[in-house]
Amino acid sequence: MSNRVPPMKFRRLPCISVAMALLLSACAGDAPAPSRDTRGTGTASGAQGDANVRQCRALLGDAGVAFTPAQDLFAGKGCDSTNAVYLQSLPSDDLRMSLSNLDRVYCPLADSFAGWARYGVNRAAEQIMGSPVTKIETFGSYSCRNVAGTGRRSAHSNAQAIDISAFVLADGRRVTVLDGWNGSRAEREFLRAVHQSACKRFGTTLGPDYNAAHRNHFHVEPGGGGFCR
Repeated sequence: MSNRVPPMKFRRLPCISVAMALLLSACAGDAPAPSRDTRGTGTASGAQGDANVRQCRALLGDAGVAFTPAQDLFAGKGCDSTNAVYLQSLPSDDLRMSLSNLDRVYCPLADSFAGWARYGVNRAAEQIMGSPVTKIETFGSYSCRNVAGTGRRSAHSNAQAIDISAFVLADGRRVTVLDGWNGSRAEREFLRAVHQSACKRFGTTLGPDYNAAHRNHFHVEPGGGGFCR
């Protein structure tokens, strides 16, 4: 994988609306049809592609997202990754949210993820759990592989998917998708609220009710498909 570019520093501006190793079998049942967002990938020739990259990174910076740009990766075999970033932390209302296990993430997906984390996840945690989120745990993002049982490349193969496994609250509680989906009343309400919020922000959102392969995580990817399960 390409060496990471040294961190870029951004001054904090008012936030605007606009998380273990990779588990290769985590998304054995990804959405039945591709819904990836191919806009702004940076693959367009000339100035337009460069403008797309600059615009997306500017949105992240303006929103207070801490990240470093990722060099384009041309791995071949359907596993190229362009216009990606490495997410370091995300803003919330009163503190920052750290992230675990993330590799490179397609920039428009990172933008949607940051907005969802702040306005969907954190506010639901405050309202339902009584404590903000300080960390979002994931099973990863980029992974060059097919959707299990098919010949179709997973959205993970282009860094266009994130698998979210758990949320750590400021009071020390840890809510996992695996245990919390059918856990306490508050955990069930919280996880369903953030799942529904994800459905509004991402082209594809999959969770425990989709199939057994997603019993322990939410899979999100960009696009206009509106596939929510």
